[in-house]
Amino acid sequence: MKISQAAIVFISILIAINQSIADSKQSEISLDSITVTANKQKENIQDVPMSITAFDEFMLDDRNISSVSELTDYVPNLILDGQGVSAVAIPVMRGMSAELGAGTVSTAMFIDGVPVLTFAGYEDTLQNIERVEVLRGPQGTLYGKSAEVGVINIITRQPDNTYRGKISVDCGEDYKKEVAFNVSGPIVQDKLFFGLSGQYYDKNGFIKNGYTDDEANDEAHWFGKGQVKWTPIDNLDISLIFSQLEYDNDGNTIGLSENGAAVYGLTASGDREVYSDFDTIEESYTSTQSLKVSYDFSDTLSVTSITSHRFSKTDHDIDFDFNPIELFPATNDCEYDKIAQELRLASTTEKISWVAGIYYDKDDNTTSVSFSSMASNRDLGGEAFALFGQLRYSLTPKIGVTGGLRYETQDKDMQDYASGNSFDDTWDDIAPKFSVDYAITEQVMGYATVAKGFRSGGFNAYSTDSEYDSYDSEKLWSYEIGVKSQLFENRLIVNGALFYMDIDDMQVTEDTISSWSYITNAATALSYGVELEIQAKITPQFTMTGNVGYTNVKFDEYQDESGDYSDNNTPNVPEYTFAIGCQYRTGNGFYVGVDLIGVGKTYLERTNTYKRDAYQLVNAKIGYEAENWDIYLYGKNIFDEDYSSEGETYVYYSDPREIGVKLTYRF
Repeated sequence: MKISQAAIVFISILIAINQSIADSKQSEISLDSITVTANKQKENIQDVPMSITAFDEFMLDDRNISSVSELTDYVPNLILDGQGVSAVAIPVMRGMSAELGAGTVSTAMFIDGVPVLTFAGYEDTLQNIERVEVLRGPQGTLYGKSAEVGVINIITRQPDNTYRGKISVDCGEDYKKEVAFNVSGPIVQDKLFFGLSGQYYDKNGFIKNGYTDDEANDEAHWFGKGQVKWTPIDNLDISLIFSQLEYDNDGNTIGLSENGAAVYGLTASGDREVYSDFDTIEESYTSTQSLKVSYDFSDTLSVTSITSHRFSKTDHDIDFDFNPIELFPATNDCEYDKIAQELRLASTTEKISWVAGIYYDKDDNTTSVSFSSMASNRDLGGEAFALFGQLRYSLTPKIGVTGGLRYETQDKDMQDYASGNSFDDTWDDIAPKFSVDYAITEQVMGYATVAKGFRSGGFNAYSTDSEYDSYDSEKLWSYEIGVKSQLFENRLIVNGALFYMDIDDMQVTEDTISSWSYITNAATALSYGVELEIQAKITPQFTMTGNVGYTNVKFDEYQDESGDYSDNNTPNVPEYTFAIGCQYRTGNGFYVGVDLIGVGKTYLERTNTYKRDAYQLVNAKIGYEAENWDIYLYGKNIFDEDYSSEGETYVYYSDPREIGVKLTYRF
């Protein structure tokens, strides 16, 4: 669908809605405020000198968001680069991502304080969520390695003295079936509380296997989460959260491109059709446990401890030639095991707020991979330790300054039993931050920030030259100016930011004279862009939202034995993203919501030979909301836009249109 068509549909709906509410009363018009913990302290989002997008549970429900990938559609300058397999995704924020072989991410994710710093398990589900915060810009001072350009914070809703629950049933195209529930309440009033939530999802595939005549990517997953909250004395809060997410898919969303087929003399995959001689198996699960203990010494001083364990396991059998020939069969059995501990003190007074703490984590990962005639079997371990602190001081009632610093050291070791290589190395990184904010008026605040981000180094398992055994940390300096405003008695919020990033020791793939390819620090790059977010409460019933992000990021220096890529766009970075939406609720229960989502042109590899053109999607939802139940008819990608990515060897298929009905009951 062309952008002009989408725009006409969207504008027509807006005009119809606007006419129907023209005589609405102008009282009771105000946008809800959102409290965030971006700085590991509770603050109003409009008071935080940082580019942040936040979603509460109602915003997530309105947009039918139940996964991290669906969330990113509504965040400027953020996408998830799906790898065609379950639970695995590479986040791309402000033009920065990571090489798949590196394993680490440049945008860290924290689920109730549990760090998610690898591609495996990054595509998580969102159930019983209080809010999600997306922090843009380097967050290394408070969040450490892999928070190089940002953080996604996911916070589960906590149980309290009120018994409440919700169950929803969703049926859609391709025999989609989804059931989700949550229930919470007191076990002992004011002392002990519980929370339970779960999800079951099953859907037939949209890709056909022309050889077996079956669907090639049937999907199924299960999710469960439990919570216990104990407040034995005043000011002491102990919360235990445990969850498990399991995938049992029959395939992936990858095919063989025209170029890839020509190189190997095979048949290219068709329009959502492959020709594999065996069915792909995708099984994986992620198990998480976290214990949070917080104690308030006074109204201004508190201590928090978060102890966590996260284990992810994948078991994939994939036919990477996608033809009835045994050329590129692959198996991938990986385990990622991380324990982490953070202990911090925080204080907030009228003039000073600060947080200081220590952090430790330990990784114990194993991978067993075979691809055609190649195989690897390796153990990768590591430990990290960090000290951090950040302080904000109000110089005057209008001017505040923030300074922070983190020192982090990481030891890693690797044993690859296939190549016989054994490596160990240590990386030390410092992440400073300085920011100044100025209250231009009571409704408008401006800020400027300088911060450093970093991502840890790693190893090349198949190195045959000591020069390439390991690679160093990737580093960048970010410079940002922004404005936050609440106008017309909080009926209009306009937030914007300009950023510039100088990226050094960039981790990229380098082709060497020996024909081997390794991850090295062979590139530098520059990234600059803008983000703008608008929320408007037009009437008590009618709300409009919009955001746009623009990123220009190019290699400054990057060449190897295969070519010179200097001044090329970095891969997998859309030129722009945008989302424009509206929600309309009447007093008698009628609801309608429409969103137009756009993603700009994206180059798919370093030579800029292959690209995905810009595309736009329209999502819509209409229904009736009663006191205890809701029913909706919804559509995702309702014009069935095909935005698949066809690169040098493979094509990654996009999701087709989905029309469904969702019924929710609250008790």
